[in-house]
Amino acid sequence: MTVLRTLARPLLASMFVYGGVNALRHASAMGPKAEPVADALGRTAPQLQTSPTNLVRVNGAVHVVAGAALATGHFPRLSAAVLAGTLVPTTAVGHPFWNESDPASRQNQTIHFLKNVSLIGGLLMSTLDPDPHKKFIGTRAKNKVVDAADAVAERIDDLRP
Repeated sequence: MTVLRTLARPLLASMFVYGGVNALRHASAMGPKAEPVADALGRTAPQLQTSPTNLVRVNGAVHVVAGAALATGHFPRLSAAVLAGTLVPTTAVGHPFWNESDPASRQNQTIHFLKNVSLIGGLLMSTLDPDPHKKFIGTRAKNKVVDAADAVAERIDDLRP
């Protein structure tokens, strides 16, 4: 694993591990914000019977587990995809800046909304990492060019009498 990945993954995952632990510890207080999602799930799949508090707990547990997996390099692409997927409803429900009338609250919620959107972008980029154990792309490109040059030189040598 490259130095960049060794540093970047834990940095990207840190917010999810911290936020997930916080959600697990304070699920009752955060539950009311998850009520719209619980209601939508109740209409879509009434057999689930999920409470908003339990949704917060499940989301928090997923963030802790997937965040720890991303940070340690275990299933990094899968964990990044899971985190990106769970962050979409978390962002929409947790930071509805469009509902704020107070300018300071609206600005605060907008900043947090955009921060989460940025995190989603970083996570989606992480899912595109072709092989978590490959070298940096610049090194791989240079090696390909050197290999191609060697192959061309070898073919030219084969053509000489």
